[in-house]
Amino acid sequence: MTAIWYQKVDLAELNKPGEHINSLLDIRFEEYGDDWISASMPVDARTRQPYGILHGGASVVLAETLGSTAAYLCVDNSAAYCVGLEVNANHLKAVRSGRVTALARPVHIGRTTHVWDIRLHNDAAQLTCIARLTMAVVPVGKG
Repeated sequence: MTAIWYQKVDLAELNKPGEHINSLLDIRFEEYGDDWISASMPVDARTRQPYGILHGGASVVLAETLGSTAAYLCVDNSAAYCVGLEVNANHLKAVRSGRVTALARPVHIGRTTHVWDIRLHNDAAQLTCIARLTMAVVPVGKG
């Protein structure tokens, strides 16, 4: 299989601390393969809703962060950039603690759009959320 990545995937670079949501929520890029990439996020006071379970919005933040990064890695950034068009998620199982790990795989990598399937699992490898992210690929100097 040929790798989908246009750019070199550098996990250390992706995990650099900074003033962004990844650092605030401790989102960590974990692994990648020829056609997938994964990241994880803790289920703690930053990501739980008042009822003590992982907030659905936090799951979507992880999914969109991972899918957006995957799209970014698939394009020549001197010629185009990627922006989110639509994200949806189905929350399947509550998570109270530990980390959730997301794995993103492309459904479609086109010239003007990408569609990504992102699946979140708890520490017991149980499916907790399925998300789909659509990204627009915008030529530099447009938009």
